[in-house]
Amino acid sequence: MRHDIQQNERAFSTKEVAEEVGIATTTVRRYGQILERNGYEFFKDGDRRIFVKSDVESIRAIKETSLTQDEAAQEVVAKQKEMLSGYNERAIATAGTYNQNLSDPKQTQELLQLLATELAASREMNVQLKQDMDDLKTTVSRLQQDHHVISSGVGNFSQKTHTKMDKMIEEQKTQYETLLEQEREKSEALQQELRQIREDQQKEWEAQTAFNQQLEVTVKNSKSPLERLLNLFRK
Repeated sequence: MRHDIQQNERAFSTKEVAEEVGIATTTVRRYGQILERNGYEFFKDGDRRIFVKSDVESIRAIKETSLTQDEAAQEVVAKQKEMLSGYNERAIATAGTYNQNLSDPKQTQELLQLLATELAASREMNVQLKQDMDDLKTTVSRLQQDHHVISSGVGNFSQKTHTKMDKMIEEQKTQYETLLEQEREKSEALQQELRQIREDQQKEWEAQTAFNQQLEVTVKNSKSPLERLLNLFRK
C-alpha cells in the first residue's frame, strides 16, 4: 500500500495528466495499465486512479523512454519501491482516521488538514467532470456537422456523375456506395465510442457522488469541534 502522500499534495485528473505530459487521455490510461501490470501502485478511489506529482513523472518516463514500455515500467516500479521504503507507513483517508483520539491538538490539526485536502480534491474533481461533459458535447456537435458536410459532398458528387457516360456512371456509383458504407461504419463506431465515454463519465460521476455522500455522513458523525470547523467549509 502506498503511504507517500504529503499534506496538501495536489491531486491530478486524467485530463490534467494528459496536458502535463502532452499525450491523450486514452494514452494516460494505457500507460497506467502498463505500470500496474508491472507492479506500480496508484492511489485509488474505487476503480478510479488518483494521480499525484510522482505519478505524473512516472507517466512521463513511459512516454519519453527509449526502452520498451514494459522495460521502462519495470524501472519506474523499482524506483517507486525504493522510494516507498523510506517512508513510515501511515493511514490515508480511511474510516478509522475519524475515530482517532482528538484530545491531542496536533492530531486534531492533522485530521482537519487531511479533511480539507479531501474536500478540495472533491470540488476540483466535480469541476473537471463538468468540463469533460462540456467538451464531450462540443465534440458530438462537431462530428455531426462534419458528417453533414461529408454527406452533402457525396450527394453533390453523385449528381454530377449522371451527365457522364454509362460506364463512368457505374464506376462512380460503386465509389459512392463504398464511401457511404465507410461513413456509415465510421458513424456507428463514433456513436459506440461516445456511448462508452458517456458510460465512463457516468460511472465516474456516480463514484464521486457516492464518495462525497460518504464523506458528508462521516463528517456529520464526527465530534463537535470538528463539526464546527466543517460547517465553515460548507459556507
